[in-house]
Amino acid sequence: MDLSSSEQFYFLNFFQNHSFPLILHPILKVNMAKFTEEDILMRRIGNRFNKGVVQYRLIEDGDKILVGLSGGKDSLSLLELLAKRSRILKPKFSVVAVHVSMSNIPYQADLEYLRAYAEAFGVPFVHYETSFDPSTDTRKSPCFLCSWNRRKALFTVAKGQGCNKIALGHHMDDILETLLMNLTFQGAFSTMPPKLVMRKFDMTLIRPMCLVHEADLIQMAQMRGFQKQIKNCPYETQSNRTDMKGILSQLEALNPEARYSLWGSMTNVQEELLPPSCHSKQNKDTEKH
Repeated sequence: MDLSSSEQFYFLNFFQNHSFPLILHPILKVNMAKFTEEDILMRRIGNRFNKGVVQYRLIEDGDKILVGLSGGKDSLSLLELLAKRSRILKPKFSVVAVHVSMSNIPYQADLEYLRAYAEAFGVPFVHYETSFDPSTDTRKSPCFLCSWNRRKALFTVAKGQGCNKIALGHHMDDILETLLMNLTFQGAFSTMPPKLVMRKFDMTLIRPMCLVHEADLIQMAQMRGFQKQIKNCPYETQSNRTDMKGILSQLEALNPEARYSLWGSMTNVQEELLPPSCHSKQNKDTEKH
């Protein structure tokens, strides 16, 4: 058959079995709209976001999810992605946004901007103010104490709003950097999991952007024109996390697939090719006696 350039056809082999006849289907002529750079970016982010949500079963029917909205690119992106997903029929869930401010830290957030951003997606906005005294526990760094108290505030608001889950804005880079930090400084093969059930608090932490790349979120922030918050934290210094970002970049320079290899290693632990743990050795010694 002679096909004109204006008509295209494709073959579809049902059940991938050659014993079935090949069926000829016409492809309707469609004026394909040209996708913009932003369309392509958001589709890529959306695909990775949805894959993480489904693969790790992060959202269930009836969930009420609290999102910590700091005003940074990650939390703003997370709120948009969750709000848009909440509009689909299944699973049915709702979202609440909260901004936690520390009265003794000069982090100037534009509350009206954050409120307007959340409400533009139909998400209720809550502002919660708290503080901490770094002199109460000199063994811990002020950064740790600030983070700890912010997390406690999230739990308080989540309970008050009737939420059963808290969504955190960590992306794939954050999780891999934490893995490298724990290996280097803690001697532990661990990181921030996509889902953490905290039975003691009757709350579940989820990280729906666990498969999203930070580079894409940076680009999204630029295209969306996210408003930057003024952050003048007196305790903020160069951190190990900043160094780990550099190391992750170096690994990707050696192997462009390095991030996927690192991610895969977390579910491909070959214990027989590793030294036995002291705990395992003690158990075996006890069994012998």
